[in-house]
Amino acid sequence: MDPRSCELIEKLGETRCLELHEYEHLVSHMDAEVARFAAERALRVRKAVYGNGVFTRGLIEVSNFCKNDCLYCGIRRSNRSCHRYRLAVDQILACADVGYEVGFRTFVLQGGEDPWFTDERVCDCVRRLKQRHPDCAVTLSLGERSPESYQALREAGADRYLLRHETATPGHYARLHPADMSWDARMACLYSLREAGFTVGCGFMVGSPFQTPADLAADLKFIETFAPEMCGIGPFIPHHATPFAAEPAGTVDMTCFLLSLLRLMHPNLLLPATTALGTADPFGREKGMLAGANVVMPNLSPKDVRQDYELYDDKVSTGGESAEGLNELAERMVAIGFELLVDRGDPRPMK
Repeated sequence: MDPRSCELIEKLGETRCLELHEYEHLVSHMDAEVARFAAERALRVRKAVYGNGVFTRGLIEVSNFCKNDCLYCGIRRSNRSCHRYRLAVDQILACADVGYEVGFRTFVLQGGEDPWFTDERVCDCVRRLKQRHPDCAVTLSLGERSPESYQALREAGADRYLLRHETATPGHYARLHPADMSWDARMACLYSLREAGFTVGCGFMVGSPFQTPADLAADLKFIETFAPEMCGIGPFIPHHATPFAAEPAGTVDMTCFLLSLLRLMHPNLLLPATTALGTADPFGREKGMLAGANVVMPNLSPKDVRQDYELYDDKVSTGGESAEGLNELAERMVAIGFELLVDRGDPRPMK
């Protein structure tokens, strides 16, 4: 085991910060022993703040229409083979009603950047959802919008907003996105969300094309300094109808190692074991939990559209990844020492 990596992991656990070159060292020297060392410490920190509880979010994928043409994404604008759909507000509310009955107390409304979802429509949906289920939190993940839009959504009652930054390196961002998309605009949105009063989440792909250890170090440093309340990371998985179809996927091992570092960096972070982890590895959820994650997001979308929200190939939406598989997911969590909670799952203060 690399002694320097162990020193840096201990330092991160104590100080909650490292220098860029130190993060790069950790990424470059990750191996099974170093990852195990980090996971043991991350799990200890996670249990000190959140115990053995796992927060559940009901994921409702509201639309796979998207005005953007990101080079890695299966619902990119130029994918003519994508079977498009969008849910009406009443359909979204019906999904939430079903989720509430089985125990979800947070709903995540996620979609492509679909212009149909105007502020008026989204605000109406949020208000009605909160009226029906006032004890629940509403998380939105609808991409880049104006500061005024974010403010309106917050005033309508939305509690949280997820906007993955994808990479903290401008040059890398430019290689993953078309010229009409801007790294500066993406980052400005994150700060606008914070100014609007949201609980904010960001995140990135692990192993995306052209990514270097220096890029991952920049991601870690950005998250350290921005200090989001939520962070979603998952391995890059290629989609057959994108320019990156032949690129290699990111690894579960590196993703879990980075989850451990994020937990040590911000002990009270809401950190999901993402669907991408569960897609890349049948035991990806469990591996994520054992690395320091504390959130899962089973799919509540109507069954007949789940396969159409295909951001990457073979995206799972059944079994423990689905709302109707909640009992299976609960059993799988119990098997590794955790329990699903019926809880809004707000960030907890450090003890």
